[in-house]
Amino acid sequence: MDKTVSNLPAAVAAIPDGATVMIGGFGGSGAPIELIHALIDRFVATGHPKDLTVVNNNAGNGHIGLAALIEQGMVRKLICSFPRSADPVVFTEMYLAGKIELELVPQGTLAERIRAGGAGIPAFYTPTAYGTDLAKGKKIEEFDGRPYVQERWLKADFALVKAHAGDTHGNLTYNKAARNFNPLMCSAAAVTIVQVSELVAPGAIDPEHVITPGIFVQSVVHVPNPQQEETLNRANAVYSGAVQP
Repeated sequence: MDKTVSNLPAAVAAIPDGATVMIGGFGGSGAPIELIHALIDRFVATGHPKDLTVVNNNAGNGHIGLAALIEQGMVRKLICSFPRSADPVVFTEMYLAGKIELELVPQGTLAERIRAGGAGIPAFYTPTAYGTDLAKGKKIEEFDGRPYVQERWLKADFALVKAHAGDTHGNLTYNKAARNFNPLMCSAAAVTIVQVSELVAPGAIDPEHVITPGIFVQSVVHVPNPQQEETLNRANAVYSGAVQP
């Protein structure tokens, strides 16, 4: 029942080439920077994993976190709502060079597709995107005189998530807006890997305060002082992998 892992490299060791990986966060809020960087470290050391499909709200900023993952050439396809945000230079250059695919999804639709994946709902209808390029090739149905676009669920092999507090059984709470996509992704992934700022004993979290039940979590790693994307970018940080011995 104890789902803790001893360190970050161990937490991401099982992610293979070609995996679909959901990464939580809304910009820097709730983004699991340390887990992403551990995945980069593994790639630098071994050449794996690569050819990943990543699901995220945006395309990363600067040269750290998700942007650094893309910059390493590890991501084959990105499914997101905002490919252009504060400083999307890495994704922009890779996309214009034809080195990464993009599936653009309206933000509400992205959240609902992930929620549907976790709830076992293979498809749903939404008026969003009707009449635009994003609806091309998709099934259209009319309900009460209004056209709706059929959207399919989104599921993943792995989810990388940041939570504020978690117990050793994987029950989680989040820090305010850092909740964003993280709980949805926990339920939509076959394997959820979580970094928590506070690791506590079972029972220390009031059951009424649990946002993500431990049944949706497979691995928990303690990261007591997580880095923040915006702080790193203000310092012009660049992450290209830890120095290997």
